[in-house]
Amino acid sequence: MLSILYGLTSALIWGAGDFTGGIASRRADPYRTVVLSEIIGLALLLAAALLTGAPLASWPELAWSAAAGALGCSGLVMLYKSFADGKMSIAAPASALTSAALPIVVGSFLEGLPGALKFAGFGLALIAIWLISKDHNAEKPARIRLADLRLPLLSGLFFGLYFILMDRGTQSAVLWPMIASRGAGAVTIAAYVLFLRGPLLPPRRIWPLISLNALLDIGGNAFYVLAARAGRMDVAAVLGSLYPGSTVLLAWLLLREKITRLQFAGILAALVAIALMTI
Repeated sequence: MLSILYGLTSALIWGAGDFTGGIASRRADPYRTVVLSEIIGLALLLAAALLTGAPLASWPELAWSAAAGALGCSGLVMLYKSFADGKMSIAAPASALTSAALPIVVGSFLEGLPGALKFAGFGLALIAIWLISKDHNAEKPARIRLADLRLPLLSGLFFGLYFILMDRGTQSAVLWPMIASRGAGAVTIAAYVLFLRGPLLPPRRIWPLISLNALLDIGGNAFYVLAARAGRMDVAAVLGSLYPGSTVLLAWLLLREKITRLQFAGILAALVAIALMTI
């Protein structure tokens, strides 16, 4: 039950982080927004580790975590690139589904198949992710081509690997593996921005908003790690992947954006899926 609570909390916080990140990305280049968010998050984690005397992790665990961070940021670049290509209605659900499905497959091999009700909850959660992530601003249904799915599926694969590798990297400690992950992510996204040329950081006027985004992202990551340590990795990953629901609800409450019938059905499906996974 504790794993379910932590996993659901990670989704709520990650969704809030995406909401603030989305607002910041409307005011500045999204890639540079992510660079600053990663740097601020790294500084906050280092301060927390040094102030609390957090135990060090083993070198293999730090390596797993660094790999997770690099893959996670690479997936983010791919997802943003697919958004920029105008295929958000395809990219968002395809990426989210892949990131949730991969840990289910790997978790079934490493931890055994879950019970029938949990498995049904997984299936319903995947449907919920698809429905919630659909772009309600699309004027007409997008025609899906294989080329349109390449980057979204790759980004989802990298996000799924992040879930799996962070679980491997946080077996004995939490803060230092998160620092390794954040540091590798910061280097990865900074290298990409420098490759694009231009300023590395966004305008200072949105730094407070990006700081909030960084804090929320750290919280989401921390609760995912706690969820994976308290229970099954696949359950934690699937619950964490429900984060679009939180983003949609915040956009509805604060920005008065419309929730479509499909998205509302997805939110209801997510609640039923959570109930199934707790039994």
